[in-house]
This record gives sequence, structure tokens and C-alpha cells, in this order.
Amino acid sequence: MSRRLFPALLATVAALLAGCGSEAPPKVTFTVNGQERTTGPTQYCDLKLADCSADAAAEVHLPVPPGTPVRIAVPQEVSATPWHIVFSYHRPDGQQVDGRTPVFAPNSQRDYTLVLPDPGDTMITAQVQQFGPAPVANEQTGEIDFPVRGSWVLVAGQ
Repeated sequence: MSRRLFPALLATVAALLAGCGSEAPPKVTFTVNGQERTTGPTQYCDLKLADCSADAAAEVHLPVPPGTPVRIAVPQEVSATPWHIVFSYHRPDGQQVDGRTPVFAPNSQRDYTLVLPDPGDTMITAQVQQFGPAPVANEQTGEIDFPVRGSWVLVAGQ
């Protein structure tokens, strides 16, 4: 390689690497009864979980009548990693229940329709969680921690 091309190549590589971290975080779409809302994450970190940002205003608010399914679509940037949905709802007797879907393997699923167990159940929240680095053992509890890289939140209302 000539001496004149090497500095140009280095400058090009540096520009490409600088642009890698400047991309906007991915967006997730929540759909209820034909109403669709697309939003960015309420929390999002780089791959090492060293640089994180939070945006509470990114929460999506949609009415979710009892027994109504919630369709959730994630982009390729999320579906290329393990992800799942954690959710809370009220049973007809008022008891709050917390649940979660199975963890979706990388590149296996781009959307999910969340249906609560009973037609009288009322959604409180649904949160897409994108996992980050590999799980690690928590030395204090002995349990396995699954680091979450990003979260996208739906707050249900009537």
C-alpha cells in the first residue's frame, strides 16, 4: 500500500467507527385495537452496558380494554438478540399479576401478540426487554443476572 493511501484509509476507518455509536436506538411498535404507537426506549445502553441513557417520556400510553390483545413488533436490531416481554395486569377480582413471555432466541421472532389469560383481565403495563451481554452470576445472591440492554414500555389506560 502506498504511503499516500494509508492515511486516507485510516481516516475512512475512523469516520466509520465514529458513526457506529451515533445511531439512534431502535424503536418498538405497540398496537391495540388498530391504534399503533411507535416509540424509542425508556432505557438503552451500549453493548457493554457502560453508556446508558434514559427517557421516561418514551413510554407509550394506549387504552387497553379488558381482554384486548396487544401486538408488539420489534425491529431487526432487537430481534437479532434475545428479548422478551414482562407485563402486569389486574384479574377481575383486582389482584395484580406479574408475568413474562418466554425469551425469544436471536433472529427467531420479530413480533408477539400478548393475550392475557382471562377475558376479564386488565393490562397495566407491557415492557419489551432486550438482553445485553451474557448472563452473569450475582455473587451476593447466587442467582443468575440477565443484563437488560434496552426497555420499551406500554402503559395501559382505559
